[in-house]
Amino acid sequence: MLAYVDGTDADAAISVFEVPQLTAAGSVERRSVLPSFLYLPAKEELGPDALALPWGTPDEVVGHFARGRGAEVPMRLVSSAKSWLCYAGANRDAPILPWNAPEDVAKLSPVEASRRYLSHLRAAWDHAFPDAPLHQQEVLLTVPASFDPVARELTARAAAAAGLEQITVLEEPQAAFYAWVESAGDEWRKALQVGDLVLICDLGGGTTDFSLIAVRDERGELSLERIAVGDHILLGGDNMDLALAYHVREQLAAKGTTLDEWQFRSLVLGCREAKEHLLADPKAQSHAIALLGRGRKLIGGTVRTEIERADVDRILIDGFAPRCTLQDRPQAQRRTALQEIGLPYASDPAITRHLASFLQRQGGGAKGSSAPLTAVLFNGGVTHADLLRQRLLDVIGSWFSERSGQIRVLHGDDPDHAVARGAVYYGLARRGRGIRIRGGTARSYYVGIEAAMPAVPGMHPPIRALCVVPKGVEEGTELDMPPQEFGLLVGHPTDFRFLASASRSEDEVGTLVEHWSEDELVELAPLETSLTAEGSEEEVVPVRLQGKVTELGVLELWCVSRDGKQRWKLEFNVRGDDEA
Repeated sequence: MLAYVDGTDADAAISVFEVPQLTAAGSVERRSVLPSFLYLPAKEELGPDALALPWGTPDEVVGHFARGRGAEVPMRLVSSAKSWLCYAGANRDAPILPWNAPEDVAKLSPVEASRRYLSHLRAAWDHAFPDAPLHQQEVLLTVPASFDPVARELTARAAAAAGLEQITVLEEPQAAFYAWVESAGDEWRKALQVGDLVLICDLGGGTTDFSLIAVRDERGELSLERIAVGDHILLGGDNMDLALAYHVREQLAAKGTTLDEWQFRSLVLGCREAKEHLLADPKAQSHAIALLGRGRKLIGGTVRTEIERADVDRILIDGFAPRCTLQDRPQAQRRTALQEIGLPYASDPAITRHLASFLQRQGGGAKGSSAPLTAVLFNGGVTHADLLRQRLLDVIGSWFSERSGQIRVLHGDDPDHAVARGAVYYGLARRGRGIRIRGGTARSYYVGIEAAMPAVPGMHPPIRALCVVPKGVEEGTELDMPPQEFGLLVGHPTDFRFLASASRSEDEVGTLVEHWSEDELVELAPLETSLTAEGSEEEVVPVRLQGKVTELGVLELWCVSRDGKQRWKLEFNVRGDDEA
């Protein structure tokens, strides 16, 4: 989705851009949401005018028609590109999507798929506003709060490839909160008070995102600070679609109808449409699903079924929001030794247990914290379900009611477009026309330093973690390390190891961590490279480190030689350990 405002007009209101897109072959309509689906049609699959848009005829379909056509031919549908973009186990620059598609299907990389979504938006905007093309505008791109520096940099790269030049990256939960502030106007200061701790519960199509915002007193004025974000949890509406699809498949099997793999994929997409329809229309009691017939018994036929509202409510509530205690944790399932390579989906579908783990780990209102949770802001299409929201509130209330009273709900007036509208408000706030949320980087970042020790058979030198970016550093900040030198290996292939922590907020630039638990530090994708040093035959060059968090929220790390004449820029690897 795309929202905008005339930045030169102090009284201009934020508007939602209606994006022209195909809704059927040869049919173009303007919709306020561009679904993130991309369909790659076979040659001559559709007529010559079927893909025509007002600005040209692309080779692919993006948006509503892509989702509908993909339900019929799922092996040609690209979805979850954003989740692939932040998965270090895949080569995100390689053409791997649609995942597991037949060899004769053209494939795209997650970065390229993201570029095509953005290119569609740019072309639609430029067609509507030829005198104010998008590449001349200040553009705010939203990403999950859990996106690591690699995923943020790849997002920026996709935007640059789409021709967007003035880019700033903003976390989606923050954007949702900005939208609430914008819709509340001056009343937001009455809705919140000093000491409040707000949970932003963002349940999207493929991910679950948690953030905590604290309300502070700053020289007699209310201020907002984002104090914690959750991990990237691949759990959301897609999981719910699968749960509904398995339920429907069992019903069909009981009636003697067996679905093959591709029919089941179509069923999943059909269940997504059913879920969205039933959640959007409280009066609707069922939704019809039709699947193309396959196999001996179904040649030329169609499999028809219905999904009932009662089943949707039961499966979503009991399956994804079970009651639990604040001390509960996501349940790990026993895993099979050999696994199919794919996205690292959450093994436990219970959103409530993931939330309990986040709050306990971050200290956000958890036991021993001086600031209990007091308010919740829901965002994401999944939270349209009244029963799901109420169950989440009931569970959260059972955790904190004794300490903070009844949990308040912050209601926005446009949840479907909240993230886009909030991003625009943030752009205005950057110009001094709104309240800003402080917080900076959501995590602390570290580079691995190999300890000096004598060689021992069968032992690798231990790695210590040097903090190069503390948690909370604001974008655009230069970070000079203490004047300590390290040895940089040159002339040989080597690895740079990077780590991150969402919980170690006390570390400063230059802090050297020698021991840590698995929950404290998480290793990120390494950088595999071979550096050269001009005019030096030494294998190890003394260097100092310099760090910077760019305006995009991307981490840059430099190694600077002792004389300052040589600088080596280190970047997080966009390729994971597994070549997917």
